[in-house]
Amino acid sequence: IPIYCPFPRRLLAMAYDGVILLGLLIVAAAVALPFGGADKVALHDIWFTLWLLFVCFAYLGGCWRHGSTLGMRAWRIRLVSADEKTISWPRCLIRFFVGLVSLCVFGLGIAWALLDKKNRSWHDLAANTLLVKLDKK
Repeated sequence: IPIYCPFPRRLLAMAYDGVILLGLLIVAAAVALPFGGADKVALHDIWFTLWLLFVCFAYLGGCWRHGSTLGMRAWRIRLVSADEKTISWPRCLIRFFVGLVSLCVFGLGIAWALLDKKNRSWHDLAANTLLVKLDKK
């Protein structure tokens, strides 16, 4: 029987990954600067916004395909599919965009894990995934 990831541990892994993503976004913004000037602002420049979303998805989706992000590894969490298959790219994409929606509604989609008996958030429900706590081994 899997031990579902406790909510505080999920938040700590998200914070860890948030720091990593911030660094990646700074590098991505620096890479994009020569292509169009220094007036690039996310959500005002569609191509710049899409570039930043792509960078976020590349990190998160790539890690999810292998079971865990760096933050999840640090907190001994593994992302698994409810049907015990490898998480596909389309599932990663669903998880990513529903996760964005979850955050945009004041984190309600994340907080949903407090109500779910398997501690799943909206993006877990949409992508048919869940987070499990790993042993110390």
